[in-house]
Amino acid sequence: MAALPKRYDPQTEEPRLQAFWQAQGVYHFDVDDDTRPVYSIDTPPPTVSGHLHLGHVYSYSHPDFVARFWRMNGYNVFYPMGYDDNGLPTERLVEKWEGIRAVEVGREAFIERCLAVSEQAERDYQALWQRLGLSIDWRYTYRTIDAESRRISQLSFLDLYRKGLAYRKEAPAIWCPECQTAIAQAELNDLDRESTFYTLAFALDNGGVLEIATTRPELLPACVAVFVHPDDARYARLIGKQARVPYFDQWVPILTDPGADPEKGTGAVMCCTFGDAADVTWWYTHNLPLRVALDRAGRMTDLAGAFAGLPSREARRQIVEALAERGLLLGERPTAQSVRVHERCDTPVEYIVTPQWFVRVLDFKDALLASGANVRWHPDHMETRFREWVENLNWDWCISRQRYYGVTFPVWYCDACGAVILAGEDELPVDPTTRAPSRPCVCGSTSFTPETDVMDTWATSSLSPQIVGQWLANPELCAKVYPFSLRPQAHEIIRTWAFYTIVKSHHHFDATPWTDAAISGWGLALEGAGKISKSRGGGPMPPMEMLEQYSADAVRYWTSSTGFGKDSIISEEKIQIGAKLITKLWNVARFAERFLMPPASPPSSSSPPHGGD
Repeated sequence: MAALPKRYDPQTEEPRLQAFWQAQGVYHFDVDDDTRPVYSIDTPPPTVSGHLHLGHVYSYSHPDFVARFWRMNGYNVFYPMGYDDNGLPTERLVEKWEGIRAVEVGREAFIERCLAVSEQAERDYQALWQRLGLSIDWRYTYRTIDAESRRISQLSFLDLYRKGLAYRKEAPAIWCPECQTAIAQAELNDLDRESTFYTLAFALDNGGVLEIATTRPELLPACVAVFVHPDDARYARLIGKQARVPYFDQWVPILTDPGADPEKGTGAVMCCTFGDAADVTWWYTHNLPLRVALDRAGRMTDLAGAFAGLPSREARRQIVEALAERGLLLGERPTAQSVRVHERCDTPVEYIVTPQWFVRVLDFKDALLASGANVRWHPDHMETRFREWVENLNWDWCISRQRYYGVTFPVWYCDACGAVILAGEDELPVDPTTRAPSRPCVCGSTSFTPETDVMDTWATSSLSPQIVGQWLANPELCAKVYPFSLRPQAHEIIRTWAFYTIVKSHHHFDATPWTDAAISGWGLALEGAGKISKSRGGGPMPPMEMLEQYSADAVRYWTSSTGFGKDSIISEEKIQIGAKLITKLWNVARFAERFLMPPASPPSSSSPPHGGD
């Protein structure tokens, strides 16, 4: 056994030890071991949407500490890794890196580019995780675009559909004009910005004027009603009467609803189909007509007349000018406004009526809350975030996306009768755009239209326990590791990954997917600078450079400086302190080495003990 070198060189010693651990299978899970208790970790599959940064190093180190703790306590630890590489985040990355647009290059060519970019990114991700020293069992690695993940995701859809939990409906959906797809409520963020309240003159049938303030005059052609609060005495005499929309001249009813805020604007609110979620609610509740003034690209439709084809912002400017020219603009004032934007691109969303696939969640709030309460959250106040999200849900989960790169729906539509044709379970995974159903429709027709939408990436990653547990391919393994012991994840995706995983586990197995959820904070680049993001540049310190400069253990020293749920400023000073600590521990080991080394063999009797003296 060679003695430890006098000087510690992490660039030499760490890779040597990491290679030894991998070669010896030190971190392998033993599926045949029935003597030790199992501790299983539902590791977050990083989204392929850019370069990993020190914030990822911070959060991914924490479950590694947990894995090592339970391993040292005699547990058979199942600690896998995956990559979330299907769906919109990867598409956006490819469009950005390759300088292309999916609609410009076509479905097949774009999918090829997505696969190539994903494979390279995942090689880079794995190199970083291994250099960091994560004690992963790399034999259990998956991609959410691989064949088994697609098989499980499609089987999940078939099961939900047959149970009546997945349905297709032409209904208002949250739409991102930039990404050109429907999105789910969980993918929305709030953006505060300055806007303008325009006070407009709505004509009354008695010759009077009803003043209404709006920030979106471009939606006037889509106006279908005016709402006032039922207790607002200013408008009591107008309830049930009609008002004429300025410039566009359609007559609309004046109705009451408690959702109309007497303190906002003039207290009278125009309802357009659709400007926001309140419009959608009023449309459903009051059975209003549908007038569509914006198309999927965020441009005005023919309903806008002379303004048709204009982007909404330009249409707003021109419509305001036209209103002013006719004396219908009574005033304007600046106002602070909070708008809902798509988290992926910060584009304000619209509400467009399109056919979409949904998974039922609104009917199961109580059951989902009970399942969330079964989880031990670390820190425990994170359960409140889960609870508040579920309690305030207003939409079922929209799982269809009008994009290319993702898991396809195993569905065709009969051209003769419109019936939904499902693929057989033995055919999965299947791409309906490349092959026809294996059987005719019940009506006898053999002419079909494939579903071209793909599933939301969360529809697959919400099955991470089943995917990594090999639900279909290895039931013995799945029985050992599921439900999982731990779900480590970031707090901003409690509303998505945690929630959707609980939804899928409830709908499929009536079970809670894990015992504990450990919620990490963010790595922050500077004091008050906010979360760093791989899709927006990844912050100022490349993690591999930091590992090479200071060592993995030094960086891990910084990552261990806070607990679950807490943000941490990326501190080079703490990393330097960690490097000094590791050197001290090395020197302690060198000192102790002389007491741990086996004694030297005694000299041979035929050799003089002192060189012949």
